[in-house]
Amino acid sequence: MLLLDGKKGLVVGVANRHSIAAGCARALRNAGADLALTYLNDKARPYVTPLAEEVKAPLFLPLDVERDGQMEAVFEQIETFWGRLDFLIHSIAYCPKEDLHGPLSACSRPGFLQAMDISVYSFIRMAHLAAPLMRNGGALLTISYHGAEKVVDHYNVMGPVKAALESSVRYLAAELGPRGIRVNALSPGPIKTRAASGIAHFDELMDKARQNAPERRLVSIEDVGAMAMGLVSDLSRNVTGNIAYVDAGLHVMS
Repeated sequence: MLLLDGKKGLVVGVANRHSIAAGCARALRNAGADLALTYLNDKARPYVTPLAEEVKAPLFLPLDVERDGQMEAVFEQIETFWGRLDFLIHSIAYCPKEDLHGPLSACSRPGFLQAMDISVYSFIRMAHLAAPLMRNGGALLTISYHGAEKVVDHYNVMGPVKAALESSVRYLAAELGPRGIRVNALSPGPIKTRAASGIAHFDELMDKARQNAPERRLVSIEDVGAMAMGLVSDLSRNVTGNIAYVDAGLHVMS
């Protein structure tokens, strides 16, 4: 029997077939899970459709977390179709380019609020909506980055944003633990994705990661997917409130 055979999961934040969420979706599907996928809007849909077909997602739904009612509609359709949810993968982060590329002290109020809303509050809202569907327990998983803990050049405002996300993981883990719902975060090393390309000097960041990581290599979306698969499985039934690094050991280096 496959590790996730019979499990029902929602993967949010696939940008294209090469995104971190896509690596997670493939690993989860290969482990036997049935998946629901979302796409941002009609413009983004053609980039996500190939993955939805690859993983045979029976639910392929629009979700813009800034649009009122869309998130609720996603969970309502999951309840109608499956009647339950076993795990959720949240892989959404955004900051306006002008705020991301500038110093933290110059970040605009609207830019900061939007970054927090999309990158952090969306996870909190999803936890609220997913919990009633996880009647027999479940797992919530989000994606962070080492810039939440240490200062990373050019990561700027997203450092405090990811720090808020990691704190939310801990508080949600404490809150939902009595209901058998586990909450964790993955913290991958730098991976060349569409989202990461918005960070200034990202190629330089990847080169430094390759040189400094104890394993002297970069990680892949497949590496992240493998860890996600383990964390949402019953093998991790006593693992919650954790930040799991998938970075070839880079985070231990000074």
